[in-house]
Amino acid sequence: MSKRHVASLAAATALGVVCSVVVSGPAAYAAASPQLRTDQVGYLPSDTKIAYLMAPAAVSGETYKVINSAGATVMKGTVTTSSRGKWNSSYPDVYPIDFSGVTAAGTYHVTVSGTDAATSDTFQIESASSLYGPLVSDAVNFFQNQRDGASQVASASLGRSASHLNDASATVYQTPTFIADSDGGTGDQISGALVKLSGATAVNAEGGWFDAGDYLKFTFTTAYADDLLYASSLSLGASAPTALTAEAQYGTSYLNQMWNPSTKTLYLQVGIGAGDETTYFGDHDIWRQPQADDSDTTSADYWAAAHRPVFEAAAPGAKISPDVVGRVSAAFAFAAQQDELAGNTAGAQTELADATSLYALADTSAAEDDNLTSTLPEAYYPEGIWHDAMELGATEIVRAEQDMGRSEPSYAGYLTQAATWASDYISADSGQDTLNLYDVSALAHSDLYTAIGDAGSPSGLAVSQSGLVADLKSQLSAAVSTAGSDIFREGGDYADFDVDSHTFGFISTEALYQKLSGDTEYAAFAGEQRDWLLGGNAWGTTFVAGVGTTYPECMGGQLENLSTKVDTGAVVNGPNGKSNFKGGLGDLMDGMVKCENDSFTTFTGKGSEYVDDVRSWQSSEPALDMDGGLVLAGSLQESLLGSASANDFSIAVPSSSPAVTAGSSATATVSTAVSGGRAENVSFTATNVPNGVKVSFSPASVSAGASSKATVKTTSAVAPGTYRIKVTGKAASGSHSTTLTLTVRAA
Repeated sequence: MSKRHVASLAAATALGVVCSVVVSGPAAYAAASPQLRTDQVGYLPSDTKIAYLMAPAAVSGETYKVINSAGATVMKGTVTTSSRGKWNSSYPDVYPIDFSGVTAAGTYHVTVSGTDAATSDTFQIESASSLYGPLVSDAVNFFQNQRDGASQVASASLGRSASHLNDASATVYQTPTFIADSDGGTGDQISGALVKLSGATAVNAEGGWFDAGDYLKFTFTTAYADDLLYASSLSLGASAPTALTAEAQYGTSYLNQMWNPSTKTLYLQVGIGAGDETTYFGDHDIWRQPQADDSDTTSADYWAAAHRPVFEAAAPGAKISPDVVGRVSAAFAFAAQQDELAGNTAGAQTELADATSLYALADTSAAEDDNLTSTLPEAYYPEGIWHDAMELGATEIVRAEQDMGRSEPSYAGYLTQAATWASDYISADSGQDTLNLYDVSALAHSDLYTAIGDAGSPSGLAVSQSGLVADLKSQLSAAVSTAGSDIFREGGDYADFDVDSHTFGFISTEALYQKLSGDTEYAAFAGEQRDWLLGGNAWGTTFVAGVGTTYPECMGGQLENLSTKVDTGAVVNGPNGKSNFKGGLGDLMDGMVKCENDSFTTFTGKGSEYVDDVRSWQSSEPALDMDGGLVLAGSLQESLLGSASANDFSIAVPSSSPAVTAGSSATATVSTAVSGGRAENVSFTATNVPNGVKVSFSPASVSAGASSKATVKTTSAVAPGTYRIKVTGKAASGSHSTTLTLTVRAA
């Protein structure tokens, strides 16, 4: 389903922009040459490592070598004659070359000799922190480049200037009327002029991030990206780059301006995509540097540039669409967690108050009738589910209260609601999507699991910890099945929009699932998805600017196109269905710098096409949500694997021993703590238990740092005395034991 906004050629033509249609055809190749695809960035030592030989004809006797930076052959063999299938008519066979036996850190490349001779790009074999750390930093650079307003980052790769300072006193307008099915079905065109909202005061909307290749600012996508940045920073803990945490805080500073708790007003967006196609432009109709907007006096640019409108999500105090509420309230609650971690309790209390006051306005009744509004027009980002967003909002409020040391009764209501929304998601929504802008359930499930454990696993919740883990596994298993039959082992649909975002989501979900369950079943799948994103695909390119040997150079964004520098870390939409390119890409807009790369045409296959061209919004436009996916995937995998060998935990029970009368029960708290590396899943058992005594744990396993309740049940036949019961916690790193001393009195 197409969920990205569409540039309006019709509107541009009506207002004088030249937009003749140019249809791209196949490049003139005399014959297809063999290609050898690998992950262009790197592999972990333990990874399954596959190179793909794309051959114009069946192979027979070709050999391969893996060569290190010194020119020495470290592995060699014969290319298998078992093809993974036909990619297109030029490449009827694709052969896998497994070089997983190469595990030493270093720089390598693969060569194939014979009729189908080919050489791969160079790549690294390196640690998780060396592999994922730079990817996270590169993606944070993209967010820095997307900053609007006066607060710019001098070290960011594009060297941005302050922009849209007029947003500091922006006018609020009535929600416009959009013409149904206008602009190629997007419903982008506005009917008539914009009308100021009577009684509304000016809004300080300066700052924030540009949404995508345009200069619009959406609360919906900003909050989602901010949620992912905070989740990434918190997962890395002390290892988090300073720039990552700072960028998360920058996002919240803008969201704080979009939410007015005193009037209970949430502002939905700044700017319009298209105008009325008669008298005024929208953002998508002009191509310029953002700093030019404040001084733009062209009458047709009034609302597109110097006087960008602000729109309310709902009237002050009125109920608001829950898909937006859940994401924004989660961002505030994440900020509260980060503030508390930094010792800023006052800031944490303020952010938590913002989270709870906004959360209370969610219009869940209207949402049951699918009345969801994320952006204007809705077709820019059409949302279809909302239980996941409300689960995330409620869960992060609980986590914030827990971090602030508040007791379970303080947040019990939010925990109950989070579990209810999770249960509703699992029963009504699960299976429709996976982690990306439109589905945040994986992130919500993971944190809710931890919140339930930290609350002492209260009874009566609508969902259990095991149910949450099972749904995470279900989301992964469908993608794993798809990857198993795909030539390049990709688990997403590259004939549809947002495949890169979904694929980063798979990598994140695997890390969340493995952390909670201790199950490494899908670890190889996560590596395969990273490989596909970073060059191990039919097109032989990474989908991240400035990363790898071949990467997007002609992105469909104004900042990138008008700069002579690389927007390092920008993630593009990636391959898309061929039907989205029918009719050509259109001519260059006024002000657009020509940039097109036709070298990928010969690799179109399986109904999917990738175009690296400034006009190709279908495949080359970057966006906040896609880069947030890279930040989260890299951070979670680094957190999970970066210090795996040093992971450790401790276990203890209170010094005061439980005392019971024979025939009755008692409870004790079994606490755990992270003593090295990262938190891992710890399961509990009891041994040296006397006859007539039974010990159970709730929950049966926790993430290191959480606690479990041990319940000791005795029968009347137990002899009075003192018993030392051995309680053992077991994790991937090993096991530790402690003693629970039980005193039994005579009945």
